[in-house]
Amino acid sequence: MIGFCPLGSGSTGNSVYLGTENAKILIDCGISFKNIKERLADIQVGIDQIDAVLITHEHADHIKGLEMIVKKLGIPVFCNGDTAKALCQMIPERPKFKIFCTGEPFTYADIKIHPFSIQHDTVDPVAFTFEFSGMKIGVCTDLGFATKLVAMHLKECDYLYLEANHAEEMVHASSRPLLYKQRVLSRQGHLSNVAAGELLVEVYHDRLKHVYLAHLSSECNTEKEALTTVQGILAKSNLSVPLSVAKPHEVSQPILFSSVTNL
Repeated sequence: MIGFCPLGSGSTGNSVYLGTENAKILIDCGISFKNIKERLADIQVGIDQIDAVLITHEHADHIKGLEMIVKKLGIPVFCNGDTAKALCQMIPERPKFKIFCTGEPFTYADIKIHPFSIQHDTVDPVAFTFEFSGMKIGVCTDLGFATKLVAMHLKECDYLYLEANHAEEMVHASSRPLLYKQRVLSRQGHLSNVAAGELLVEVYHDRLKHVYLAHLSSECNTEKEALTTVQGILAKSNLSVPLSVAKPHEVSQPILFSSVTNL
């Protein structure tokens, strides 16, 4: 499939598929190898067709399936140096690392990939933009605060996969421990619905075709809450863009690049 599709999104595991004319890649593999294989099959992609994996950071919900992918597929694993060191301490199999420098773009097959720094409580977390065939896609989750750098990189995207993790009032009202609440709400934690909406207003342009709201908290958010909040913030600036929520346990509606208007 030449397209873009979340395979799973949230604290139970994160993985996104991107397919172009010359490459099929995964951004993170935080769900089991079995589930990755099954969900790829749902979009008519064989797991043996995957050419590479890109890792944003070393938290378990982004690398859960990496060990089996390394064992069974032996494909390149792209990440920065600090993340590679962390992964070597977490999985016994040594991946075929392709090391990039955060902030420096590189090319893989027909894709220009730009990893950029985000604020999260890991060694060197990144988000990505991907450019190919005249299109730009942004994948940006697991950040506690959207810096000016983040906004700069996410401008001019045709499609966005953007964190809308929680409603702050639901975090405060939840039964989670105080330490969890402090972490999630900190600048090293996760992006709220309000922050996601404000960031969308900042990076909005007329060619933005679709936004997936991603990495929703199962306890401190709902699909309705995220969509209503973000749509409301956009509406206050007289803006509108198609939104959907990336599903936690199944593939989301894919975007097909051979028909970029299907969403």
